[in-house]
Amino acid sequence: MTGAVNGDRDRRQGAPERTPPRPDLAARQAELVAALVAGGPPPAGFAAGPLAAARAALLGKRAGEVARHWPLLAAGLGAAWLATFAGWAADRPTAGSLRDGWDLARALRERDTLPPAGAEELAVREASLRYDGHTAPRPRRLPAVARASGAVAVQVAGRVRLLRPAPRPPADVGGSAPDGAGSALWISD
Repeated sequence: MTGAVNGDRDRRQGAPERTPPRPDLAARQAELVAALVAGGPPPAGFAAGPLAAARAALLGKRAGEVARHWPLLAAGLGAAWLATFAGWAADRPTAGSLRDGWDLARALRERDTLPPAGAEELAVREASLRYDGHTAPRPRRLPAVARASGAVAVQVAGRVRLLRPAPRPPADVGGSAPDGAGSALWISD
């Protein structure tokens, strides 16, 4: 009742009436969001330079969020992490940080470019959670074994163990690590 009284008072005092949003506004907003996060074309009336800068900033932020959920994958790619993620995510809308990292790890596994630390992380995730690529991951109830690029993980009674780490290329004589995480230095076969 107070809303009706306040609305009547606002009209008497000369307050402008609220107009409903224009129907084309929602369509323009959807075009802008698609251009920023899903690889859509730039909408009319937007400068390409600032739009590209905003898109790059959003991809960087998204890469950081995925790296928080998939730290070994990001560390395994090292300096190539941002470029790898941005190239993969450029035309994909986000499905959430956990699922984006999972989908990226699976794509890298298919191309045989998944780093060993990322393979181990993927194997552990797939042993503990069920993810079909479309719906949110769910905990597994039954024992499970997962493999990713040579890494093997097993889940029994809710506990996950990495049985076999992913194979690593031989370390260089110069002491450099085979992946950005330096995993050859802290994980042995």
